[in-house]
Amino acid sequence: MAESGSYRYGPWDGGRDPLAPPPDLRAALDAIGREVMAGSSPESALRELLRQGMPGTRGLDELTRQVWQRRAALQRRHRLDGTVQEVRRLLDRALEAERRALDSDSSEDGQFRRLRLDMVPSDAGGAVRELADYDWRSAEAAEAYQQIQQMLGQQMVEQRFKGMREALKQARPEDSERVRRMLADLDDLLAAHAQGRADTQQRFERFMREHGEFFPENPKNTDELVDMLAARSAAAQRLLNSMTPEQRAELAALSQQAFGDPRLAEALSGVDAKLRALRPGEDWSGRGRFRGGESMGLAEATEALQELGELDRLAEQLAQSHPGARLEDIDTELLERHLGEQSTVDARALAELERQLRAQGMVERGPDGDLRLSPKALRRLGEDTLRDVLGQLRATRGERDSHRAGAAGEPTGSTRPWRFGDTEPWDAARTVGNAVLRTAGTGGALSIDVTDVEITETEQRSRAVVALCVDTSWSMVQDGRWVPMKRTALALHHLVRTRFRTDELQLITFGRHAASVDIGELTSLEGAHEQGTNLHHALLLAGRHLRRHPDAHPVVLVVTDGEPTAHLEPDGEAVFDYPPRRETIAKTLVEVDALTRLGAGITVFMLGENPRLAAFVDTVARRSGGRVLAPTVDGLGAAVVADYLRNRRS
Repeated sequence: MAESGSYRYGPWDGGRDPLAPPPDLRAALDAIGREVMAGSSPESALRELLRQGMPGTRGLDELTRQVWQRRAALQRRHRLDGTVQEVRRLLDRALEAERRALDSDSSEDGQFRRLRLDMVPSDAGGAVRELADYDWRSAEAAEAYQQIQQMLGQQMVEQRFKGMREALKQARPEDSERVRRMLADLDDLLAAHAQGRADTQQRFERFMREHGEFFPENPKNTDELVDMLAARSAAAQRLLNSMTPEQRAELAALSQQAFGDPRLAEALSGVDAKLRALRPGEDWSGRGRFRGGESMGLAEATEALQELGELDRLAEQLAQSHPGARLEDIDTELLERHLGEQSTVDARALAELERQLRAQGMVERGPDGDLRLSPKALRRLGEDTLRDVLGQLRATRGERDSHRAGAAGEPTGSTRPWRFGDTEPWDAARTVGNAVLRTAGTGGALSIDVTDVEITETEQRSRAVVALCVDTSWSMVQDGRWVPMKRTALALHHLVRTRFRTDELQLITFGRHAASVDIGELTSLEGAHEQGTNLHHALLLAGRHLRRHPDAHPVVLVVTDGEPTAHLEPDGEAVFDYPPRRETIAKTLVEVDALTRLGAGITVFMLGENPRLAAFVDTVARRSGGRVLAPTVDGLGAAVVADYLRNRRS
């Protein structure tokens, strides 16, 4: 904006569309959360989001599919024998014209010439080489043969130097010398660059002043020149690799007659060798397979193979499969060249989405370098999950959404002036009374000022120490209970952290072994094909947690779909057996009794219909004075949250 208040506009110079809507981070986080809950790592969940894309934005999978579709169409449309076919056509024309010129010549020289033409090799390369020193009688034949030499020269040079096409369109004999001089200077420049000579840039600038007409790409330095030439040289090598040995031999023989001078092929061979040494990472060993009906010359075939190489490179970039891959690594110029402008818009949108997820703190790198959901992302997922769970509770009980006053404490009957940051409810009577006293006698209308506000004082009456033990054995994954289990833990964790901050919640997972985990670890936990339901170990950890907080009301919640089949030995080893040993059941019940002595009522949430599990949990309920609930998978979260709230009230 100018100082006068006017605005100045200019053309868009690329980058993200300034008018495009911002990335929908909440929808992206929801998609990532669903994948993580289902057992994917946050890293793979983010990659899956980028692969599938978002509404209105094609994902990497769709862009990759279009790349391979274009690649297949290119291969189906062409074949590689165009140059040889054109040489054969011109050669047949030259031989036919020459024979017509010799028909009326019965001299010994005429007979010798006809004999020599009859003995020309059948392959095009051998025939052109054999006739290199032939003195043509027919002007038409001489012109056709000269066209062969000129065409071969043009094709070979265009094959390596794309800009030569226009320069050689009206080629003359002296162009051969001009090309050889350029190749000699290029060879010297590449040699100096390989040796690390200090004057390489000066050599490059001099080279471009003399031969820049052949390089419309206008490289800025020797490295750019080498990159450009090496890509085409590698494509030319892949073209040779795709031919049969006979075809390669025929082409080699023809190349010796380019411009009628074998030195051109030798010069190109020297340049190719230096390029290969400077850029060994190019694909020099691949091959291109074309099976279409349209013939291509050497230059066209090399361009097609270079295009195939670019498409392969794009596919690799879009796959994002190598370590450290980033969306910023995708060559948007190549993408637009092959798939159109919209493809770059989609790629930039995906890159912006990934950047915003990182910039907004939704994903972060852990100490081990792995990607994980940030606390901010977990809070947002927990908020959404808890909202769903509470919605289920309100639907069944007819309650409305409210923040209960007792979340931080219970009313004491007294009030105090409001201070910044207080969240307790206002005392309406005292607040209005203060306003009346302040405005009395002023003649003004009654109004409430912030200084009038008084709030209801609360005090901490009770707090809970909670152990949520969740079964992570393989049956939970296999029977579709993995995601509901995680959503339940996430909802309870968010409820405790936001409304009951004084409560102490410990999340405990148990499979073959048990472990205390934080919500991030549980959310990103992947299912493992491991046998064992070690409730004994889980209850040991729960008891340890309860004993750390002896002044709090103890609550133990167990979510499981199987009876105990493993227990912990004194040396820390887990013993598994099915059907479970008597020892396993006995050790587990010992821990149930220990928790009961601590005053904990154990609630077991039984998933599935397992008679042996039902008999076991009934025993647990009787011995601990607890409860057994059998919610549906969809109702698990609501059942656990409701029971937690019931335990707090009791």
